[in-house]
Amino acid sequence: MPASKSPKTSSKGVRKSAPSRRRAGHAETDDTETRILDAARRVFTAKGTAGARMQDIAREAGVNQALLHYYFRNKAALSERVFIEAASRLLGVLPEVFRPGASLEEMVTTFVQGYLDAVRQTPFLPGYVLAEMHQDPARVKTLLTRISGHDPQAVLPTAIAQVQTLLDARAEASGRPRVHAEQVLFNVLALSAFPFVARPILSGLYGQDAAAFERFLDTRRRELPAFILNAIP
Repeated sequence: MPASKSPKTSSKGVRKSAPSRRRAGHAETDDTETRILDAARRVFTAKGTAGARMQDIAREAGVNQALLHYYFRNKAALSERVFIEAASRLLGVLPEVFRPGASLEEMVTTFVQGYLDAVRQTPFLPGYVLAEMHQDPARVKTLLTRISGHDPQAVLPTAIAQVQTLLDARAEASGRPRVHAEQVLFNVLALSAFPFVARPILSGLYGQDAAAFERFLDTRRRELPAFILNAIP
């Protein structure tokens, strides 16, 4: 019988099976896409979506523009992917915040801690959303609706009413003036978001490096809920 042909080997003498080659190719694809997304986040944060160019992102990711366009056909598609991934993480906190029967203390604590935990993974998000809101507020609303499955303008009144009921009960029990839920909600959001928006200020004035900023966030996560609740009459 003729001798069977031996399988081809690699330069190292080990032949990769077809599934192994496919797995290797898939891992390489995932790595390239991850590098592009990480680069896009950095460039969008530094320059805003309007000011960023695909050439900037390709250079930051260490790929050529043809490869960048292979993964993401244009800047709008890349920007949308970055926004959806980041906003989805943040919006995941809200169902627990506004769950039926939650107390005001639970709402504030859950939002502050959940927001800080989510945004510290994507610290560009607050500044990015602000830039997007200025550039195209209708697009942001459309994307949020697509992510959550609900129109934010339709959901917000229900959340405000839930918080207002708790605030009214608190005011009645204490005999203090009525507080408006809209003011409380925006104060909570502003106090949670500001450290990320103002990070360059913190770094410049206080010399905060990345480790110091993380420690600052750890302290804020513990102390901010009580600060907010103590400020509510």
